[in-house]
Amino acid sequence: MATAEKKRPRGSGGEEKRPSRKEVNMEEPYGIEWPSEEKVKRRQMVAPEARYIFVRQSSNAFSTKNIMKQGHNSTHEACNEDRLIGFVHYRFVLEEDVPVVYVYELQVEPSAQGKGLGKFLMELIELIACKSQMGAVMLTVQKANNLAMAFYMKLRYVISSTSPSRVDPLIGLEKNYKILCKTFESEAKSKFELKMDPGLRAIGFGVEVLHISARSNGADGVLGDETA
Repeated sequence: MATAEKKRPRGSGGEEKRPSRKEVNMEEPYGIEWPSEEKVKRRQMVAPEARYIFVRQSSNAFSTKNIMKQGHNSTHEACNEDRLIGFVHYRFVLEEDVPVVYVYELQVEPSAQGKGLGKFLMELIELIACKSQMGAVMLTVQKANNLAMAFYMKLRYVISSTSPSRVDPLIGLEKNYKILCKTFESEAKSKFELKMDPGLRAIGFGVEVLHISARSNGADGVLGDETA
């Protein structure tokens, strides 16, 4: 059974184990930038504002354990195993003065990919965003991670107007990532989705997808689950 838990990270003296480097395997998409990026990610993962959903393997089904705040537990089924097979790191932040849920990491180990777990976790994130009256879910994907990009596009995420390539194409060429979003209300839609003629937008989106399909496969930079 796999169990999904949503909680804040605990300190070194706590009983909750944080994902290790092995569990957050980012070396391939970041390449030579990984050593410095790893330090940044380690700091991000222990920040007070970080929230998590952990998925653990127990037997042959899913159960959930949700902890939004310390001291408040909602357990649907007990889990005795301690094998981490996936997790989401997310935060409640302001982007362009709009409250959003920003997904910092989505990781699913290879043996658990292709079974709908990544999609399930993103649906949980979207539910959290809607229940919390957030305007959007936002995330960052490395350009090298074509599978992850296709995964999020399939979930109807779009390239945000705040993504470097949308702000300034020349700046976008220098950056190795894109910002994606899914909006839930009008203010977020007006700020994060590209403002252009619908016909032109459709053409531009098709070019993006075609470009992604032509590139070689890779692992994700910030969001590591590439499969639905």
